[in-house]
Amino acid sequence: MPLFWKAYKSDTTSFIEELKAKDPTLAGRMLEGRQLLWDKPVDREAQSEYRDAQVAQQPYVYQTGH
Repeated sequence: MPLFWKAYKSDTTSFIEELKAKDPTLAGRMLEGRQLLWDKPVDREAQSEYRDAQVAQQPYVYQTGH
């Protein structure tokens, strides 16, 4: 590798790194927001019941069942 070679850093990556440097609490707040919306306990029994209750789809959905 040449001595003048520099790793590429996209504008988006630079922006995010700058944003995190300006606000050190950002990562913690992002984690809290993720936990609020996404990190929920999964009810395996209910999930199994939902899967069992699904109706099989026809191979061609627009075909009528004469």
